[in-house]
Amino acid sequence: MNNNELYVSLDIGTSNIKVIVGEISDDSLNIIGVGNVPSRGLKKGSIVDIDETVHSIKKAFEQAERMIGFPLTHAIVGVNGNYIHIQETSGVVAVSNENKEIQVEDVRRVMEAAEVVSIPPEQLIVDVIPRQFIVDGRGDITDPKKMLGVRLEVEGSLITGSKTIIHNLLRCVERAGIEITDICLQPLAAGSVALSKDEKNLGVALIDIGGGSTTVAVFENGHLLSTSVVPLGGENITKDLSIGLRTSTEEAERVKKQFGHAFFDEASEEEVFDVAVIGTDQQQTFTQREVANIIEARLEEIFLFVVEELHNMNIKELPGGFVLTGGQVGMPGVLNLAQDILQNNVRVASPNYIGVREPQYMTGVGLIQFAYQNAKIQGRKVGFQMPVEAVQEVAATHQKQMQHRSKTKSKQQAEQRKPSKMKKLFNIFWE
Repeated sequence: MNNNELYVSLDIGTSNIKVIVGEISDDSLNIIGVGNVPSRGLKKGSIVDIDETVHSIKKAFEQAERMIGFPLTHAIVGVNGNYIHIQETSGVVAVSNENKEIQVEDVRRVMEAAEVVSIPPEQLIVDVIPRQFIVDGRGDITDPKKMLGVRLEVEGSLITGSKTIIHNLLRCVERAGIEITDICLQPLAAGSVALSKDEKNLGVALIDIGGGSTTVAVFENGHLLSTSVVPLGGENITKDLSIGLRTSTEEAERVKKQFGHAFFDEASEEEVFDVAVIGTDQQQTFTQREVANIIEARLEEIFLFVVEELHNMNIKELPGGFVLTGGQVGMPGVLNLAQDILQNNVRVASPNYIGVREPQYMTGVGLIQFAYQNAKIQGRKVGFQMPVEAVQEVAATHQKQMQHRSKTKSKQQAEQRKPSKMKKLFNIFWE
């Protein structure tokens, strides 16, 4: 590994808890470990059982640790869009350096100045996201460090959330033995990697369909404009299948993952499978089209709720269209159904890294990328150093692998030479 500073993201979802371990070198992310376990203790994105949630978090970290070979103690934690408020804010400070060169300390002070805002007592500041820095009246600056100036200003978005919900979330992480290096809003983090610059400038809606809820985040002029949560998700689809097929929740989840299709017109009548009837030893046979009939109805409802939420946000046009992500959009037919209902450009966004190429990992990858870029501008540290023992172990393992490859290659070359010698002998014999 060229750089032994690592970044770990923790995505606590209703259906699954995901841990992603990444190494960033020259602004390029390399995923080296993943943990993904079923979530216990959450409902509709909110914690209902702290002990169960702590246990699930520990299991996710243990899975990632087995992959990378050393313990993890730090993480960037994602906060979902439940009870989140976004408001404009600004701050201004005088540059403290005598030579008037803007330093990291000046950026830190101006960001703190932007947090001095009156908020309700039940709200807690999650983050301040800079929209632009202004140096002596000149704006549209993304990173003012090392510039010369007398007056430094920032205009940004102040993100606040429910104090109770956030405190319970952070308490679970801390009880799992994990130190929190940063807290990020999940829709904002996912949008940083799922959306292109043009989409965010034109106006786009990011729809994250998770297990317990669906998050709608609208971006415009390059920044997050508003976010909202629809309390429907993949678990509702599973429950519908459980009722419609008269089977257990576990069996319904299996059917959804293996045979599910979201668009009735394209589902197959030839694909047939058996489903265990709940409470009996009997099994019933269904086709994919019968299952699609149930799934399509619930997903159509979710997309209609999305349209209603956009109407409540006073969003009239989205030239950039819609981008789908989250654990449920990998199902066949979701894209076509969304295009049919939303009547706009729709695409599915997935991360493009080895081991995490599914839409369900978009938020986890986004948390790392977003926290890294944000901390880089503000001069904060969110990564941690790989243990020396781990570095030595990785280097030793790499050396062993290279030696093994060298031996294998030599053996293959020797085997390739043998037939050529035999061929010469046969040629001599036949001559």
